[in-house]
Amino acid sequence: MAGAIAPTGVERHFDPADIIVSKTDLKGRITFANQVFLKIAGYSEAEVIGQPHRIIRHPDMPRAVFKFLWDVVFDGQEVFAYVKNMTKRGDHYWVFAHVTPSFDPSGGVVGFHSNRRVPKRSAIEAVEPLYADLLRIEGQYKSGKDGLSASFQHLQDVVKSRGSSYEEFVLAL
Repeated sequence: MAGAIAPTGVERHFDPADIIVSKTDLKGRITFANQVFLKIAGYSEAEVIGQPHRIIRHPDMPRAVFKFLWDVVFDGQEVFAYVKNMTKRGDHYWVFAHVTPSFDPSGGVVGFHSNRRVPKRSAIEAVEPLYADLLRIEGQYKSGKDGLSASFQHLQDVVKSRGSSYEEFVLAL
């Protein structure tokens, strides 16, 4: 679905008191979306349940950020990230995402839970150039796998150059 939607360049905003919530299964298919998610993204519940969460992925988002996110949550840990999402109409909205794994009674990961809040504008201004660099790197390779690998390495190098972990880097923005 999202592949056929063209970005409009129009930014949408949501109330700072609102929290966008969604849950997915292990394959990233949406199993729950709250009303705030549906309202800001412009979809009905029937349109998103069972769909891949990437239905709201904006093409300005580098794959390296999602690789990092998935690596962390599949390892059973929480992760924070700034993400630019896209609505059904092609408008975009920024979020500060907190993604956690959901566990079964024996401790196995069975899905993921994401809470998203309004991000600080200064954080968006800090990550936009980094994300543009990551996308540029990804686009320099004929092989998507090679582009992702190079972009992911660049992300790790940027974080390391600041003398912090990824979490410290993101939370300091």
